[in-house]
Amino acid sequence: MNLLDRYIGRAVVSGTFIALLVLLAIQAFFSLMSELGSVGTGHYGLAQAFEYVILTLPRTAYDLFPTSALVGSLFGLGQLAANSELVAVRAAGVSVGRIARSVLQVGLVMLIAASAMGEWVAAPAEQYALQMQALAQSNRITFKGRFGFWARDQDRFINIGQILPGGILADIHVYQFDDEHRLKLATEAKRAMYHNGDWLLENVRQSRVSADGVHVRHLHKLTWKTLISPGLLRLVMVRPQSLSARELRRYIDYLNSNGLNAGRYRLAFWMRIAAPLSGMVMLFLSIPFVFGPLRSAAMGQRLVVGVLVGVGYYLFSQMVSHLGLVYGFNAALSALTPPVVFFIGGMAVLRRVR
Repeated sequence: MNLLDRYIGRAVVSGTFIALLVLLAIQAFFSLMSELGSVGTGHYGLAQAFEYVILTLPRTAYDLFPTSALVGSLFGLGQLAANSELVAVRAAGVSVGRIARSVLQVGLVMLIAASAMGEWVAAPAEQYALQMQALAQSNRITFKGRFGFWARDQDRFINIGQILPGGILADIHVYQFDDEHRLKLATEAKRAMYHNGDWLLENVRQSRVSADGVHVRHLHKLTWKTLISPGLLRLVMVRPQSLSARELRRYIDYLNSNGLNAGRYRLAFWMRIAAPLSGMVMLFLSIPFVFGPLRSAAMGQRLVVGVLVGVGYYLFSQMVSHLGLVYGFNAALSALTPPVVFFIGGMAVLRRVR
């Protein structure tokens, strides 16, 4: 990386950092105002509200990265253009394509940093925030309303009423069927704890159905072997957007192995893959804006256009992803269509730049 790359890179990085800080401050303010409405519910106080907002900031920063990259690049390159530095660079024989390469080089570094933060910082921090919020507000987490959480494990259907602090399950019902889909065993337990790779059921009532009738037995404790682990339950407790790519892949495999619909999680997985790519596309779009239609525009105009393009990209990506989910389109196609469309649009504008 030569002197020109470093000079342009510093301008882009500093602009992106400033834009990200401003957008984060705005988002954090509105998020805090929203959380204040829940203060007083259960043990959820002002301290918990602040903790929730702080813990979700990495996820917010990850989501805002594409828009911040566009606005920041417009700001940084716009400053160079306003000081006639880009004019001098062009006069020295440097092409627009060469400048675009410098921008994308630093964009690749920011992409790697954003991806690492989203995978190893943002996802676990937000999961902890959601669990903390739920536990503070109700001291328990109930899945899927009053009917609890339903899952399938091979020939068994499992209903979990509650998950209590410490990962303890309560109100468990397990229904096991034979090859002809007839109920053969129904197990009820007051609670369950995970121990040495298996669940330990307590206060168990087990009903075995056969041609001779129904035979019931009561057990104080019973070891229960299942694919459902505390880690898997933790994945289900949070929305797909809050999971890392590794966790999404793991849960998709579980759903596929049990013949369940994994469309929502598959789309979330590919949206996570496409998010850093979107940041690169936004950076690329800043080049034709600075050298093309907004060459002589004021800085305020550039920033307004950048925000509008970022918002337009977000709305377009949300529309495509939701249409893909409703109509069953390929998840990868739904997630990658917006960055590809905007990249093609940017290339068309860049070709007109002289």
